[in-house]
Amino acid sequence: MNTQETLYRLALTQLPGIGINHAHNLLQAAGNATFLFTHTKELRDLLPQVSPRLLQAFDHPEILHRCEAELTFAEKNHIACLTSDDEDYPSRLRECSDAPLVLFYQGNADLNSRHIISMVGTRNATGYGKALCDRFIHDLQELMPDTLIVSGLAYGIDIHAHRAALQYQLDTIGVLAHGLDRIYPYIHRHTAIEMTTHGGLLTEFMSGTNPDRQNFVKRNRIVAGISDATIVVESALKGGSLITAEIADSYHRDCFAFPGRVDDTYSEGCNRLICSNRAILLQSAEELVKAMNWNRPKEIPAAIQRQLFPELNAEETQVVQLLQKQTEGMQVNSLVVESNIPITRMSGILFELELKGIIRNYAGGVYKLV
Repeated sequence: MNTQETLYRLALTQLPGIGINHAHNLLQAAGNATFLFTHTKELRDLLPQVSPRLLQAFDHPEILHRCEAELTFAEKNHIACLTSDDEDYPSRLRECSDAPLVLFYQGNADLNSRHIISMVGTRNATGYGKALCDRFIHDLQELMPDTLIVSGLAYGIDIHAHRAALQYQLDTIGVLAHGLDRIYPYIHRHTAIEMTTHGGLLTEFMSGTNPDRQNFVKRNRIVAGISDATIVVESALKGGSLITAEIADSYHRDCFAFPGRVDDTYSEGCNRLICSNRAILLQSAEELVKAMNWNRPKEIPAAIQRQLFPELNAEETQVVQLLQKQTEGMQVNSLVVESNIPITRMSGILFELELKGIIRNYAGGVYKLV
């Protein structure tokens, strides 16, 4: 995406009184953030639903200056600025209605890896929880060595999950509740630096942002939305990991929890999630792989797959070939752009391919080969 649009999208997130949902609605109505900022005086005519109070929010030129400085800081420190339209933006997160408009990323892992899990839990990890992290990630590496481990770089389960991933050579992403100009807690700085070459650090917050309480809840939605499943390792009856599990459920993502003894304080939350059917009881990496249906045989080469497909016309074949290149699936808009097939015809093509059992429609309007 061009730098100007990135700048305006970042500025949109900083305007007073405009939350993430308002920002998404404005962006969808206008088509791009550049239009919103360069045609502010005309917005009321073009977007009648915009209130005078909302229009006043755009009258803050200092915000644009601050965002320009942030993009300069990012470039200087080799930080990627990912907007929701960028190819490298996490596709799973993009499906969420409150996904960040801009993410700052420092690292080398693929945020669209084929298998991604989030591991969360109490900051007061017990020996039992630490041992679970170690054994689970060790076994997962043997079963699915391409799995990306996501957590929040906090004390307790978070940092143990990150360190176990590094130890067993799995990439790991730390989602932060502050900007990339600092590491909180500072004691985890050496682990965070190692992660930038074996995973990465990710945040929606600009530099200078303090790790305030409300930022951790916002951070949790990224942890839940970026992954295929969230695993609660240990938790008391209240805590941030239970909020993450709740958010994951609202995104229709799988949630798992390790059980613990009934009289253990830091297993009460996990046991409650399991008993209330808000999480699947998990005992091993093998169970996760099976539950997620990750233990399927290797994909049949594309040349053989095409022979198995029923007769397709030229446009259907074109769509199938595009989906073969994108194992994580593609949204309708992306298919339209890549194929140059009008949306009016694309809808019918996708419907026919579904009837033939070749593709399936997933959450967020994503289509994948069966």
